[in-house]
Parts: sequence; structure tokens; C-alpha cells
Amino acid sequence: MTEQDIIKVLSDVRHPAKDDRSIVELGMIDRVDVDGNAVCVYLAFSKHRDPLTEYLVGSTKAALYRAFGKDILVEVKTEVKEAPKAAKKNNINDLTLEQLTSVKNIIGVASGKGGVGKSTVAVNLAVALARLGYKVGLADADVYGPSVPVMTATEGLQPEAVEVDGKELIVPLEKFGVKWMSIGYFAQPGQALIWRGPMACNALKQMILQVKWDELDFLLIDMPPGTGDIHISLVHDIPMTGAVIVTTPQAVALADVEKGIDMFRNKNVNRHIYGLVENMAWFTPEELPQNKYYIFGKDGGKKMAEKYDIPLLGQIPIVQGIREGGDSGEPVALGSRPDSMAFLDLARSLADAVSQE
Repeated sequence: MTEQDIIKVLSDVRHPAKDDRSIVELGMIDRVDVDGNAVCVYLAFSKHRDPLTEYLVGSTKAALYRAFGKDILVEVKTEVKEAPKAAKKNNINDLTLEQLTSVKNIIGVASGKGGVGKSTVAVNLAVALARLGYKVGLADADVYGPSVPVMTATEGLQPEAVEVDGKELIVPLEKFGVKWMSIGYFAQPGQALIWRGPMACNALKQMILQVKWDELDFLLIDMPPGTGDIHISLVHDIPMTGAVIVTTPQAVALADVEKGIDMFRNKNVNRHIYGLVENMAWFTPEELPQNKYYIFGKDGGKKMAEKYDIPLLGQIPIVQGIREGGDSGEPVALGSRPDSMAFLDLARSLADAVSQE
């Protein structure tokens, strides 16, 4: 593993906001130190810190691990060259809650396990809230499987960065009356984000704290499944007003929901749970809209909500149109069919629950 080998590997790390040129081509690699199986890469930023600093640091590390194996020791340091005296560095440790001061409610959309349709619920809930007249934003915090770009047909688009009071802020994309932000906007198509916990947490903090959200009634955070480091970091560093938990009726999903409820109710977390959403509650064929087939069991979410004394905010059926809407980038909540109305009812229930707090 020589310096030349490392430079060659890093020539594949692209800066999505710089015409997709590599960090080598952009001259961002100031120097590389190699000592046995340990390597330290120094990334240089001109004038002020790039708003995608954590993304580029993570991508650099991931590229080296992929090329040379997980047993190497990788460190990436950043430095600012020719920084003007009045400029402020957008260091991750310097980020504040300033951009969230005009956000009334920050609500995490969580699930105990993957595969329950959490992101589908989050995207359609955001659209439904916007249809009801609320100002809404959604931050896609699922760094390992960001799906918002696909579900909103915003793949290939890249948010712009603007300078406000000496700091660079990311401007979220707007579509369907919702402001969207996702790490997926800065990753290459098909690129796997191989990040350790601290890298993922720092990238997420940038995706939320360094965004020009402006005034919002609701900021939904589509959280990754589970109850790990990212969740703990989010609830500690982001002033969430509460959470919504998504499940499906079958027993294996409900068992994991209990872990999610316990996490939010833990004394060190202590976030209000607005309620439970039972997704895939029943199957309804489009040609037989009045029929209900409980293929995953009946009322599992309702019973779980009663057990833990939390509201059942809504039951969302399995309808082919919901899946098609997610794949085509046209959320079903934009329509007027029964499945669309289910998301509007969910949005009303959430708004009512929040107003009673």
C-alpha cells in the first residue's frame, strides 16, 4: 500500500456538488502519510469548509477499506486553506440548532425492524400533512438505505449550498409542497455507504443541522430501523418533540416494536410517543375495494397500542397503488382513492395528537 496506490483509489471518490469530479482532480488531497497498514489522508478545503465535509470524509474511508481490506487503519483529517478572517468553519462540532429555531415540531418516524414500510409511511405522511396546509419538511436519516430520492422521483438532483452569515447551508429540494433532504442526494447511484457509527452520526447531524429549513410546522425524520447508535445520537442532539412508530401486524414485527417503545421511554431518552401506525393492516384488491384480507394477522398493531397505552394513529392497507407510487416517485397520498385517504386520516390524527400536547 503506497501513496500512489492510495491516490489511485481516491480518484474514484467524487464530489457530487463539483460536477462530479474526483477529490484528486479537484486537488483536495493535500498529502498522504503511510506507515505500514496505517494511512492518514489530509483533505484540503479552499476558503471555507464544504457543506459535504462529513460525506467526503466517509466516502474516502469507505473507498480505502474496500480497496485494501478492513484490517487497515484509516484516518482522514481536514484542513482549510486560505480561510478569510471573517469566515466561519462549518465544523461538525460547531453546528448549532439555529436552523431548527423556526421548526415547531420535530417528529421521528421509527420502526423496530426493517421491512415494515417505515419510509413509505414517512414520505406519504409528509405529503398528506402538506395537503392539509401545513409547512412540512422531511429528513431522510436512513443513511444505509436512503429511499426518499426514489420515492419522490428526485434522483440525480443535488441541493444547492448558500452562504448565510458566513456559514454554508444546504437548501433542501422542494416537491409536492414538502422540503426534502437525504444523504442519497450526495451519493453515487448504487454506491454503498460503508460508514461506522460515528461517521454516520456526524453525516446525519449535517443533513439536519446544516440545512436551511426556514419556517416549518412539521419536520419529519425518517429514522433507520432498530435502536442503535444513530438513534441515540439523534434523540440526544436533535430536539425531537416526539416519535411515531410504524409496525406491521405480524408477531415478529410487534416484538421489535416493543424495543422501540422502550427506547423512547427510557429515562435517558424520554421522548413522547404520539402513537403507532399499523402498516399493511390488510390486503384490499383494487377491483374489490370493500374487501379486506388479513394476510399478516388482524389488529396486531391495535392490540400493541392498547398494551402500551399509546394511540393507534392509523391503519394503512396493502394496495398495489402504494407500492407503484413509491417506485414511480408519485406518493399515493397525492390521490383521492381509499389508500390515499388513509394517509390523510393519519396526518389528521398526528396533527390532532400534537396539538393536544
